[in-house]
This record gives sequence, C-alpha cells and structure tokens, in this order.
Amino acid sequence: MDRIGELVSVLPSQLREPVLFAIPFFLLLLTIEWTAARKLERLEGDAEPGRPAAGGYLTRDAWTSISMGLVSVATMGAWKFLALLGYAALYAYVAPWHLSPSAWYTWVVAIVGVDILYYAYHRIAHRVRLIWATHQAHHSSIYYNFATALRQKWNNSGEIIMWIPLPLLGVPPWMVFTGFSISLIYQFWIHTERIGTLPRPIEFVFNTPSHHRVHHGMDAEYLDKNYGGILIIWDRLFGTFQPETFRPHYGLTKPVNTYNLLTLQTREYVAIAHDVRAASRWRDRFGYVLGPPGWKPATG
Repeated sequence: MDRIGELVSVLPSQLREPVLFAIPFFLLLLTIEWTAARKLERLEGDAEPGRPAAGGYLTRDAWTSISMGLVSVATMGAWKFLALLGYAALYAYVAPWHLSPSAWYTWVVAIVGVDILYYAYHRIAHRVRLIWATHQAHHSSIYYNFATALRQKWNNSGEIIMWIPLPLLGVPPWMVFTGFSISLIYQFWIHTERIGTLPRPIEFVFNTPSHHRVHHGMDAEYLDKNYGGILIIWDRLFGTFQPETFRPHYGLTKPVNTYNLLTLQTREYVAIAHDVRAASRWRDRFGYVLGPPGWKPATG
C-alpha cells in the first residue's frame, strides 16, 4: 500500500486534460471558419473541378472529423491512464533525479522534450506501416480546415511509448501529459487555408498553417515532409522541411471513399492483415508490417 501511495503522490491535482477546456474554443473557431467558408464560396465561385475550394467544408466530412475527435478524447484518456501507471513507476523508482514542477526549466524540458519526441514519432508513423495504420485516419480527408484538426486517431500507443524518456529524465508524469496537450492545442490552429504565410522569423522557428498544409499534401513534392508539432526547426535540422510552393492536394494517395468512423480508423490494419496472409515468405510479411506504406516485395 505504501508503494501505491508513493506512486499516487507524484500525481498532483493539476492532472486534468487541458484539451477538454479547449474544446469550446475549437468549436467556436470551427463555426466561424465554416460560416465564412460558406459565404466565401458564393463570392469566389466554383473551385477547380474535382477538388474542394480553398478552406471549404463538406458537412458530412466535417461531422465525421468532429465525431472522430470526440471519440479520441475518451480513447486518449484511456491510453493516458495506462501510461500513467508506467510513467509513475519510472519517475518514482528509476529516474536518477526529480525535476521540480515549479522550476521554469522543467517546463522547457517537458514541452521541448515532448515536441522533439513528437517529431520522431510522427516521422516513424509515416515510414513504418504498422504505425501509419494508427495515424492515417488523420490524413484521410480531402478537406483542410479546423474540422480536419479534430480528425484524430484512437490509438495513442506509439506516442505513449515515445514519451518514456521524459519520466526517466525526472519530468513529473502530469507535466508530460500537459506538454502533449499543449502541443495538441497548438496544432489545432495550423489546420486552415485561411491563414497565409506569417512573418519570416515565425515561419523559420514555428510550425505554421503554411508548413502544415505541406504535411497534409499528397503531392509527390510534399509527401513525408514537415513532421513538426510546435516547432519546425526539427524538420530544418533533420532534412524533412519543405516550403509551400503551391496549393496542396489533400488526403491519402489512395483515397478512402467512406465516412464510416470505424472503417477510417481500422482500414489499414485490415489491409496489412490481408497482405500478410497473402505473402508466402516471412521477409515479405515483415516488409508489409514494418516497411513504409506502399511497400511491395521486389520482383524478379
């Protein structure tokens, strides 16, 4: 019982989900953008044939994104609860020191640490098919607006594993979660086509709507670029940065013609299972699971 009490003692009352408090603001901004999009569509006329107008909304697509986001609040809470048990044990019994939550540098370690680990996870998620299966739902819309920001995955296991170094470095577990929530809240506003480029110093350091539009593009020049969460400097440092040179075509390279929430979340897992069953060699089975999306066995 003493050990349980010690684990619980590292979890102060601040362990509340900031995203919950941000939801009303998300919905307010979404409503404003959606209303403006309707008016601007009438003023700007028809879009390019076969693609949505810039900043456009489709009601069914938007409600699908919103619904996925609402479910993700619950699933993320469940994943965080599981992670909490492990993080608290690592923090209490393994970390060589405990950083003070009242010290400014602990917040720097927590937020910057979450951000660089998010970059690493995000890059892996686009290059390893099994992890891509958890992330691809976020990219499944051909629309790019504030509703798309809410089209979140339901499986946060990869991020949970990626954050392990932080409690090992003595960051209190609740600060790890708060750091990720800050990142998630920040990334909401960059899902819009209504904001162009910002002043150059901001564009150089921070992830912006222009940078993130590139990330959601399915065009060859834009694929697997701009993985940053809050900061874009990781992409500049590690060679994955791409400036926006033309309006992207959004969505997956293989479009998903459905608004079914469960299908959008699980379709890639089903496709992986189908490919693994059809493979005759173990190296091909591993390739379908751990190779990049679209991987195929060599022929000849």
